[in-house]
Amino acid sequence: MTKYTLGVDYGTDSVRTILVDASNGNEIANSVFYYPRWKAGKYCVPLKNQFRQHPLDYVEGLESTIRDVLAKAPAGVAENVVAISIDTTGSTPVAVDLNGTPLALLPEFAENPNAMFVLWKDHTATAEAEEINTLARSWGGVDYTKFEGGIYSTEWFWAKILRVLRVDEKVRAKAYSWVEHCDWIPALLTGTEAPAEMKRSRCSAGHKAMWHADFGGLPAEEFLVKLDPLLKGLRSQMYDETYTCEVKAGNLTPEWAKRLGLSENVAIGVGAFDAHLGAIGGEIKPYYLSKIMGTSTCDILIAPLEEVGDKLVKGICGQVDGSVVPGMMGLEAGQSAFGDVYAWFKQLLMWPVETLIADSKILDEAAKTKLIAEISDNIIPKLSKEAEQLGIGDSGIIALDWMNGRRTPDANQLLKGAILGINLGSDAPRIFRALVEATAFGAKKIVDRFIDEGIPIEGIIALGGVAKKSPFIMQVVADVINKPILVAKSEQACALGSAMAAAVVGGLYPTVLDAQKAMGNGFETEYLPNAENVAKYQKLYEQYSQYGQVIEAEIMKSR
Repeated sequence: MTKYTLGVDYGTDSVRTILVDASNGNEIANSVFYYPRWKAGKYCVPLKNQFRQHPLDYVEGLESTIRDVLAKAPAGVAENVVAISIDTTGSTPVAVDLNGTPLALLPEFAENPNAMFVLWKDHTATAEAEEINTLARSWGGVDYTKFEGGIYSTEWFWAKILRVLRVDEKVRAKAYSWVEHCDWIPALLTGTEAPAEMKRSRCSAGHKAMWHADFGGLPAEEFLVKLDPLLKGLRSQMYDETYTCEVKAGNLTPEWAKRLGLSENVAIGVGAFDAHLGAIGGEIKPYYLSKIMGTSTCDILIAPLEEVGDKLVKGICGQVDGSVVPGMMGLEAGQSAFGDVYAWFKQLLMWPVETLIADSKILDEAAKTKLIAEISDNIIPKLSKEAEQLGIGDSGIIALDWMNGRRTPDANQLLKGAILGINLGSDAPRIFRALVEATAFGAKKIVDRFIDEGIPIEGIIALGGVAKKSPFIMQVVADVINKPILVAKSEQACALGSAMAAAVVGGLYPTVLDAQKAMGNGFETEYLPNAENVAKYQKLYEQYSQYGQVIEAEIMKSR
């Protein structure tokens, strides 16, 4: 009898679930649920870099997508689903009470953003991150950032926790512990929500929470209290052990089995981050950099433990034993904004379109709506087509891709984007091309850092919306990095990676690599660097680097 697994992928805007034939990785059905509260802009203040998500968006999406894929599947499939695994964005923590309930699910906190999940892209904790970095280097004990690239980011676990505790007395009084999104969903499904009972993800703990076996777990109580007395006692209410993605967290509770239309025998895997399970779904192999190219990028690399040894790579998002493939070192980097840079430029250009057409006396309301939608749908493809015709370097424009700060190398969320060299002839396609080149230069910085630190990059595997939709952008990236880029065939590589992990959790394969080999979908495209373009881009890259050094110095000096 054919067995099936479910891969659930929580992204920034939506959750998607795929139902997969575990014998070959074929997708039987998929479903996407867009978070209604997030879509309405609730609980977010972009000008203050505040981005929060309500747990109800997650719960409603989980039930909706799983029931939907099962409804789309042939008769008898639901009875043969053996396991579910979940991936999420991160670091996306939430304050929970003694029972492990996110505070936003309690009536008194239902509309309090500080009681909700603090999304990965929330940058309200820049000061707290800076304090962590300063203390880690000066307190006289262990540098708890050393396995996380040596720089702690405002996007990560402890910085966000400390920020919320400082600004919200009510949340501080009620919060018993804190839980990552990727840990809470498996706990919810298995009924192990009490903080002491949850199986915490090695992936999230190692890359974002300064957990390491050499430390005996999380940073010492002495360090945390020295950072801020508000953290006193919290460590003992967290965890010491962590688990990799092939480990079973438990089985579906009777309540959730009924809600989803599945058996209580369905196994639930320990969760992980989307980029890490996406790398598995995209068939990562040692020394190939897996790039999830969406609103931001997450760059994942795996290497044999014995080959990495004691080597510490500076300025990345950490290196963690088993965070991607159990038994291998997982290394993470990424850019804080990639597709978001293009989205920003699109919004800039759409402002007069939306505003002036809305006020037009010539068109009726239906025509206005259709025209705005048509322009919105076509603006990036048209810009790409026009930009592609321009010569490399002809515009004289250089941009910096720090619109949302810099994740790696060397995290600094205080940095801002810039566009330099514009003149009266600088039109939209020329500026757009400079923005595309900037994001490619940011990607090259990551590759160069790994190589400079002694970690070879043999190739690139690209996943995500940008990789699928924009040949122009992908060719620019291949030319700038000077590496071939394979594009994974799967439309839902993160969800597929979760489904692969679930197949191991459900006992269908002995290891993640065995599941990957059997269930991989292969690749659809390969972009090869153009030697002539490589040389031209190298000159622009040197300018980008020089401008970046000057502007970063000025930004930091003016603080």
